[in-house]
Amino acid sequence: MAEALLRADPHARVLATSREPLRAPGEYVYGVLSLEVPAEGTEDRDDLLDAAAVKLFVARAQAVAVRFSPDARTVAITGAICRRLDGIPLAIELAAARTATLGVGELAARLDDRFRLLTGGHRTALPRHQTLRATLDWSYELLPAIERTVLHRLAIFAGGFTLEAASAVATAADLGAPEVVDSVTNLAAKSLVVVEVAGAVTRYRLLETTRAYALEKLTKSGELDQVARRHAEYYRDLFERAEAEWETRATVEWVAASGRQIDNVRAALDWAFSPSGDASIGAALTAASVPLWFRHSLMVECRGRVERALASLEPGSGRGGRREMQLFAALGVSLMQTKGPAPDTSAAWTTALEIAERVDDTEYQLRALWGLWHFRISRGECRAALALAESFCDRVARTANPADVPVGDRMVGVTLHYLGDQPNARRYLERMLRGYVAPAHRSHAVRFQYDQRVASRMVLARILWLQGFPDQALRTAQSNVEDARAIDHALSLCYALEAACLVALWSGDLPAAGRAVAMLLDHSARHALAVWHARSRCLNGVRLIKRGEVRGGLALLRDALDELRETGFVPHHTALLGTVAQGLAGNGEIAQGLATIDEALARSERDEEYWCIAELLRVKGELVLLEGAPDAAPTAEEHLQHALRWARRQEALSWELRCATGLAQLWHQQGRTDPARQLLSPIYRRFTEGFDTADLQAAKTLLSGLG
Repeated sequence: MAEALLRADPHARVLATSREPLRAPGEYVYGVLSLEVPAEGTEDRDDLLDAAAVKLFVARAQAVAVRFSPDARTVAITGAICRRLDGIPLAIELAAARTATLGVGELAARLDDRFRLLTGGHRTALPRHQTLRATLDWSYELLPAIERTVLHRLAIFAGGFTLEAASAVATAADLGAPEVVDSVTNLAAKSLVVVEVAGAVTRYRLLETTRAYALEKLTKSGELDQVARRHAEYYRDLFERAEAEWETRATVEWVAASGRQIDNVRAALDWAFSPSGDASIGAALTAASVPLWFRHSLMVECRGRVERALASLEPGSGRGGRREMQLFAALGVSLMQTKGPAPDTSAAWTTALEIAERVDDTEYQLRALWGLWHFRISRGECRAALALAESFCDRVARTANPADVPVGDRMVGVTLHYLGDQPNARRYLERMLRGYVAPAHRSHAVRFQYDQRVASRMVLARILWLQGFPDQALRTAQSNVEDARAIDHALSLCYALEAACLVALWSGDLPAAGRAVAMLLDHSARHALAVWHARSRCLNGVRLIKRGEVRGGLALLRDALDELRETGFVPHHTALLGTVAQGLAGNGEIAQGLATIDEALARSERDEEYWCIAELLRVKGELVLLEGAPDAAPTAEEHLQHALRWARRQEALSWELRCATGLAQLWHQQGRTDPARQLLSPIYRRFTEGFDTADLQAAKTLLSGLG
């Protein structure tokens, strides 16, 4: 009809709507997209209401329920409903019509049964527009048999797929690869398959509603397990090839390509470990896909997948071999991030190292040594950690991969920092940063959990503060946060935010500390990083105590420390006990504060975690004075002198200033003003920056009082 009309009158124009192109001469095709839905994670009410799909839902809901109120909670649920309905106007109208009887919460909970739920269109509408199922039935019945079969089989894909993937999964004895390709393109032309073009890569996907419908058909056909097996085998093979490409393919390209497969990997693993699945495929895919979970910091999910895969291994089929080694290494990482340095974390890494040595796999020897080092340093076992760092360096020196040498330097530098050797720690870290070049292949953020530059700058910022360069420390910490955000790696950003918060707290910049800790709380919660969330609550407790909110801050800090103590986590734990002691004293519990500071000092001596010992001794002197025993002054002076010696031995100028300020204050109160001035003045003059920070301001005020 269109063709005949245009032949009769060349000036005529035909505007036609159709589920597929007419393929008439002179036709221009304009694809009508679904309505815009709010992006995942959108929380702002106004932003949610700006989305076209949400506007339609609200309008139709208010038409059937005048009292429908789009408050913040209702709009958030509405946005999620619209996303699940793919922005399809008919589906949204049918869903909105149900709000009068169900409400949005119940409606959202029932969307898995959408075909039974979404009925009741306008009485005057065409039959195919009165229910969601009728709409899809109408379109489905018009398909040739071959396209119906392909559509069923494509429903196994939980996310996007390529033509290669579609051919591998949908091809069977009754259907060849060329027919599958033709069917996919025909289904795309009929709007049953969505085409997504990104650069040179074309990917396809089914809308969630279409997929739910086609999955019902696949289940009824009796082919579900056969198709699911081909799907799982395809992704197992794909990720095993990707692992081999790890050595030759650029990391950015590798991460982007693998990241697009995450929903399909989940679906394949769910089937493989189901009663009708094949656990051997699941174990192989789990091992091959570990870098995917690491790069996206999905540690809780990784842990669950790996534990399931390990439980499925039968004696003689993967036990004691490369696959089990990979799985235990992955278990060590995920346990560390979700449970902390608990005994089973160490056991996982130890098993991985034993297998790696037995099969002579240098790569996994390095990974396991790094994991054991991280375990020891996290428990505050500094001397044992140094031995593991040195062992890592020795093995790297025997390999042909110089890119791993800076990783060893960082391990040694971090350990020396906790041991209290700040000059050598800084030398190692600065050498690492000067010579570090991020590897084009085999990303360190995947192999060793963190971006190595971010992790190095995190400790360097701490050292700069300790050595008396607070402005440089604050700048380093802040730029490190910006770098970590740019690389979009959740674990690395946690590291950077913690350092930014600590340095700000030490400098007395409570607003900056508040911003950093708020980001860390939100970020760790969003990524389900339980250990990091506990650490962020510790820092928030310290911030509150320093703001004068002693009771609330102390309760928060103690609860979070108790949680970390159960995991075995120690770094900052020992130092934070000093803040707990100060909080207890501020709350009038001086005896309990002294007991807490003694516990911290005992930990420091036992584990050789000397980096904060000067500060702990200073706090003990402060608390002894507050207690006011008959010999308080000489005892406090002894502690402060001891603290001063430790600070000088470590070249920790900032600790030295705090200790000298406390001692000078004591001497001034005793009438020993000249010795007080002679002690504090030269230390203050050694600073070249940071004069607006809390400690330097306090020292300056005291010096003014000393004359």
